[in-house]
Amino acid sequence: MKISNILKILLIQIILISGCGHSSKTTLIIYSPHGKDLLDYFKEKFEAVHPDIDVQWLDMGSQDCLDRIRSERTNPQADIWWGAPSSLFEQAGKEGLLAIYAPSWKNSAPPEERSTQDYWYGTFLTPEVIAYNSTMLTHEQAPHDWYELIEPKWRDSLVIREPLASGTMRTIFCTLIQREAQRTGSIDSGFAWLQKLDANTKSYCADETQLYLKLTRHEASVTLWNMPDIMLQSQIHHYPFAFNIPTSGTPSLTDAIALVNGSKHEDAAKLFYEFTTSSASAIDAAQKFFRIPVRSDIDSTQLPSWMRVPIPRMNVDWAGVAANEKKWMQRWSDRVKTAK
Repeated sequence: MKISNILKILLIQIILISGCGHSSKTTLIIYSPHGKDLLDYFKEKFEAVHPDIDVQWLDMGSQDCLDRIRSERTNPQADIWWGAPSSLFEQAGKEGLLAIYAPSWKNSAPPEERSTQDYWYGTFLTPEVIAYNSTMLTHEQAPHDWYELIEPKWRDSLVIREPLASGTMRTIFCTLIQREAQRTGSIDSGFAWLQKLDANTKSYCADETQLYLKLTRHEASVTLWNMPDIMLQSQIHHYPFAFNIPTSGTPSLTDAIALVNGSKHEDAAKLFYEFTTSSASAIDAAQKFFRIPVRSDIDSTQLPSWMRVPIPRMNVDWAGVAANEKKWMQRWSDRVKTAK
């Protein structure tokens, strides 16, 4: 077992033990890849309204969230899973890992942004972008579309988050495989494209913190990541990051939320679910954390002006991505990825 996984298990145990020492409070466990800034903000806001509930979150990659919930199937530790591409939530729903729950705003969720069986609902739309170190490249110099990334001039210029643990990177890779297959009629062309991308990749990072550091330290100049995180790191933490939205279109994935099946604190989990997905919270997330809300009933005048500008979207068969993601990523790991 990896050391990072052992540490996460120990952290969960510490949280649960410490929760037992405060019998007057309910300890609510959240698994999420959303990061400290957003998670701390909503923890504080929620606890101010519900002082009898102690929210504890564990920040881990999207795929790690799913793997952890799978491993705890017989004795669930988490109450809520908040954040990951909807394709991962679809897998979890089919495996019986999620509880059925329809939020109070269900009619404001577009049909394509929710589970047909109420296992999960979309919270944010997350466009994937080509990001770069703005002290190394200008907007004009940085790649503007996916095909540019495999040009020889970008050899050893890319740093990429390890895809097997990252829902964001799994989604980017799978949609690019699918795009090439649609263009050529052969799935092999998608893997051939990723092989060229791998040749231009200097290193893969275990987590997003390492990704940000390597990009900042000029170890590489370009990466692929999601737009909200790049904006947050640039505007809140002042990292020298900028991005280009791919001109041919980008996969704009649905980021979701769900109750964990068998949660020990279902009532408290529902309160947190409703609180963090309310219209007020959606506006907060948009204004403070650059998150594009899924809900169709949000007053657009309350959102940042850039959210009203259409983003070119890639034509994606999301059902196909969900059905093939596991085997495609295993093939990439076994046959394409080289040691970095």
